[in-house]
Amino acid sequence: MTLTDALSPLMEFDDVEPADDCICGGCSARRRARLHAAPVHEGGHAAARSVRRRAAVLVAALGTAVGGGTAAAGAAVAAPAPGPAPGGSSTAQPPQNPQGEVGGLYGEDPGARSSAASPRATARPVTRAQIIKRAQSWIDQRVPYSMSRYWSDGYRQDCSGFVSMAWGLGSSQTTWTLPDVAEPIGKNDLQPGDVLIRNNPADPQAGSHVTIFGGWTDSSRTRYVAYEQTSPGARKRTTPYAYWSNSGSYVPYRYTGLSGGGNGGSSDGASSSAFPGADKFGPGADNAYVTRLGRMLVQRGGARFYSEGPGPRWGEADRKATQAFQLAQGWRGSEADGIPGKDTWDYLVNGKGRDIGAGTPLPPPPPVTGAPAFPGVQYFGPGRDDDHVRQLGEQLVRKGFGGSYGVGPGPRWTESDRRAVQAFQQAQGWRGGEADGYPGPDTWRRLFS
Repeated sequence: MTLTDALSPLMEFDDVEPADDCICGGCSARRRARLHAAPVHEGGHAAARSVRRRAAVLVAALGTAVGGGTAAAGAAVAAPAPGPAPGGSSTAQPPQNPQGEVGGLYGEDPGARSSAASPRATARPVTRAQIIKRAQSWIDQRVPYSMSRYWSDGYRQDCSGFVSMAWGLGSSQTTWTLPDVAEPIGKNDLQPGDVLIRNNPADPQAGSHVTIFGGWTDSSRTRYVAYEQTSPGARKRTTPYAYWSNSGSYVPYRYTGLSGGGNGGSSDGASSSAFPGADKFGPGADNAYVTRLGRMLVQRGGARFYSEGPGPRWGEADRKATQAFQLAQGWRGSEADGIPGKDTWDYLVNGKGRDIGAGTPLPPPPPVTGAPAFPGVQYFGPGRDDDHVRQLGEQLVRKGFGGSYGVGPGPRWTESDRRAVQAFQQAQGWRGGEADGYPGPDTWRRLFS
């Protein structure tokens, strides 16, 4: 092979990508160059990528033609380009982003069109509720994990693209650049919508990660709900603090673009200290006040009552945690019924009274007073027409779960009955087969208690 033959690929190809499994000197050099080179958002130029790729072809060609010189040429190509360290310091070089370079939506090079958004992270106003809702949307859609693909909303399908989407940054960032629009906080300051970031200088391509904090699941703050994008796809799960591995390397951060105040206040009045009224709580309630109540109860020792959340829909966990707090104050009877009144709200909002002790027993279920005997599952479901169906429907309406009825309720079983029963079951915190819309003994007992 002549030198001209070796150089000819440079005239035929603009770009090459190194094969992951190729062991030749050229591909090895290209992979090292891509690892250490400064990304575009840190001052590197897009054209430099093409130059480095052509250089990789040249090295490969020379290695074939000459032999023995590939290692030296590869070392020259792999010389790391200087770049700023994470956090803005220029005294050290950051490792290459494990998620790829920062880029615009759909992976678009922002320099390609004048109308394209800047790839630099820009803090845009967003509430905590919006962050969690966006994160949940990827979980609901089962977005698969990928470091190179982009979802229909334009964000890269890896962990940092997931957070960029939830925070509404307008571009896909990396674990190294997300701190540009965030501030470090302490563990005890974590609230839903904050994140936990680990950057691994020793192995940036395989060790960096970020999760979205969704709330504590226990009073000792050793486990939390994590929203994250990791193989095989977006998921929500209870996670040990700070993570399953390398726990000590994760740093909590808070997005600087939070609107409604640092505590995520909302425009619906839920951030007010005034008692909103008893009608905002109890079976069937679904609003921001329920969420706030749950979070205050968690801070006062009630986290162990919640397997997930707290959230806006009233459930049995809210009742138990509220009753435990009331019992901790020495209240009994109707003063400790698990439904917050003015005094309960005042104590929680203003930090009064005693916390829920770690040894406090679980509150008992609501007492059964005069509940009619459950007639049996055979009286409910498609095709049934009897007075038990009417009795069920009328009690659902009295309890505030009659929204699905256009007419009635009546003795003939309809889909409206099933939906009303399911809404009541879900309000108890039941899910899956426990909230199928068909009454059983437990549903009947609670409904008529």
